Amino acid sequence: MGSWVPMAYRPRRITLKNSLGTRLVISFLLIIFITVAILDTIIILGYRHYTYQNISNNLTIKQENSVAYFQKNYSSYPLTELVLEDTELNTSRIDAQVQIIDPQGYVLMDSAGVLNDNVIAYNDVQSAIKGEKGLRIGKVEYSDDLVMSVSSPLYNTEKDIVGILRYTTSLAEANRFIIKMAFIVIWIGVLVLLISTMFSFLLARSIIRPIQELTAVAKKMTDGQYKIRSHIDRSDELGKLSDTLNTLAEEIIKKDQIKNDFISSISHELRTPLTSIKGWASIIKSLGEGEEHLLEDGLNIIENESDRLSKMVEELLDFSRYISGRITLDKDIFNITTTCRDVSRQLTPKVKSADLDFIVDLEEKDIILVGDENRIKQLLINLLDNAIKFTEKGGWIKLTGYEEKDNYYILVSDNGVGIGKDDLIHVKEKFYKGKHSKSHSGIGLSISDEIVKLHNGSLEIFSEENIGTTIKITIPLKKPEEVE
Repeated sequence: MGSWVPMAYRPRRITLKNSLGTRLVISFLLIIFITVAILDTIIILGYRHYTYQNISNNLTIKQENSVAYFQKNYSSYPLTELVLEDTELNTSRIDAQVQIIDPQGYVLMDSAGVLNDNVIAYNDVQSAIKGEKGLRIGKVEYSDDLVMSVSSPLYNTEKDIVGILRYTTSLAEANRFIIKMAFIVIWIGVLVLLISTMFSFLLARSIIRPIQELTAVAKKMTDGQYKIRSHIDRSDELGKLSDTLNTLAEEIIKKDQIKNDFISSISHELRTPLTSIKGWASIIKSLGEGEEHLLEDGLNIIENESDRLSKMVEELLDFSRYISGRITLDKDIFNITTTCRDVSRQLTPKVKSADLDFIVDLEEKDIILVGDENRIKQLLINLLDNAIKFTEKGGWIKLTGYEEKDNYYILVSDNGVGIGKDDLIHVKEKFYKGKHSKSHSGIGLSISDEIVKLHNGSLEIFSEENIGTTIKITIPLKKPEEVE
């Protein structure tokens, strides 16, 4: 059986159907196709309207001239006389089918010889009967071509409608030009689509290739090859993603190295007290006569080393909770001034044994804080222990506490070895171990910072090498009514 791989980490098999490049090309082409189709439709319909409008204007001008001629010369005569005479309305002078129709819809004269056409049913004739100019585009009974007709009423001298003058022309030739133009426009659209398809593939490839490279690099990184790098030199989002991926790999290598250093350091730290305990246990076991004085020394050393070992194990447990986000607070109301004073008393013997001056500057008034008192004590002990560890004999350590506005401030200061600039920006990071020989597991400040954050506060470190260090803790205070 093959090795089991979690479903979330199994690489998906990319096929042509679900390829991002294919979807991009289809999207581009769909947008271009819709755009070309809309433009072609607008161009064809616009050209058709333009052509029909020109034909309509020409027919209307000819008809208006004929109507004006009639009104000037024949409005006082019967309509039949106009039909019989050779006038300006003669068909040889007008490039259109001319019809003269009486008000009842009977065709009195047709230049094409069609007298049985049911013109009364056409809307342009109906408009002319009502005294309006009419226009109609449609079919007629005597022809398969599409035609355009314009009709105007003819008035006598008493302004009565005595007839209708109707001009009709075939649209067959115009429609052939429109269809030819439509084919040209459509072929241009097809050409645009073909060119767009080619450029769409090129554009999709320019996007997909960097993504494929990033995917390959990320896949190697998931396999533990963190030294692999992406070499995409672009100024867009893909370039930024490449830089981010490279930075991530560098951070993983860095954190992995810190973790290995931490494991090596903590292993050494654990081995030292265990060696002492085992060595003195062997000495006590083999004590002979006259060596009883070594018993008390050995037991004291075993006790001290056991305490140190317990403290390290407790730090590791706390750090494990911190990493997994399981550090919780057992909140209650307590006097932060009393807590700080208790911790200072507890550590005074240790400070004196290190030949250091211990300055305690705490306000005398009671200051009520809502939080976890044990965690605050752990925080203070961690910081004071560090100050003791990194301050040479004859130096001083200072614990300051005061209330200002809505915050309580705690300052732990010393004139010890200080922290270098390179270390200062990393000292609160997990697994980070300083360059100084007295630096140990590198988890104390990480835990301290987490405790302060859980109290909605902040921890700031100010230090200069060979001058000293000051750690400033800010914890917000609740209002009296909130405390109640």
